[in-house]
Amino acid sequence: MCKECGCGETNGNTRLQFFVKGYTEENAKEVEKALLGLPGVLFVHIHAHDGETVVDYAPAKTKLMDIIGVFSARGLEAAL
Repeated sequence: MCKECGCGETNGNTRLQFFVKGYTEENAKEVEKALLGLPGVLFVHIHAHDGETVVDYAPAKTKLMDIIGVFSARGLEAAL
C-alpha cells in the first residue's frame, strides 16, 4: 500500500458508476485524464459509446462535486 495516496487500501474508497451524455472519442480521453488528475482518484474507465463511466476514488481526498465538475466543465451531463 502506498503511504502517499492510499492505493491498495480497500477501506474508505468509493466506486461510482455514472451515465454521461455527450461523449465523443476525443472528450472521453480528455475527461479520463482530468479525472485521473484529481487527488484520490485511483481508477477511471469510460465507455464513450454508451456513456458508462466508472470512477474509484477516496472521498477524503476528492469530493463528489469535484468529479461532477469535470463533466460539467466540458458540457457533459452526468447522472449516477
